[in-house]
Amino acid sequence: MARPKSEDKRNAILAAAAQVIAEQGLGAPTARIAKVAGVAEGTLFTYFENKDVLLNELYLDIKSDMRDVMMAAYPRSGSVEQRVRYVWQQYVDWGVAFPDKRRAVTQLAVCDRLSEQARAIGMEAFADVNAMMETSVASGILRNQPPAFVAAIMGSLADTTMEFMERDPAQAARYRDAGFEAFWHAVAKT
Repeated sequence: MARPKSEDKRNAILAAAAQVIAEQGLGAPTARIAKVAGVAEGTLFTYFENKDVLLNELYLDIKSDMRDVMMAAYPRSGSVEQRVRYVWQQYVDWGVAFPDKRRAVTQLAVCDRLSEQARAIGMEAFADVNAMMETSVASGILRNQPPAFVAAIMGSLADTTMEFMERDPAQAARYRDAGFEAFWHAVAKT
């Protein structure tokens, strides 16, 4: 009879995968991930059928974590600028707090091993934000740009912002606000 799977081991493998992928990229060997997780490589494959399954599950786990942080107190009734600022602040604060997850999800987002189903589920997590962006474009508040382009601008500016926040924590709030202002002026009709 097979022993029940441990949620702690699964979480340790996912955390190790984020760390190793952040350090070595998507080509990192599963043996290294298992070693960092403190499990045998065979144990890793007890929890994840193959590396593609591991990568997809890691992507969904990180997206879920991001959603939990970013959407916890999302101001649904605030102005567009307030809602976008809230999402920005939550995202950059999360990224600074969890740099391995941030670096891993950035790589996973452009990975050809990620299934369309995982991508769709990852996007569903932010349905409120996506709907707000579409409504804001339609009403003329935001520039009419493809959502993927707006997301790419946000990601690039957020990455730069997070790097400066990590380098100079005493000025983190300043960088977070300046990064948002740059993003807002790039996407809003002013």
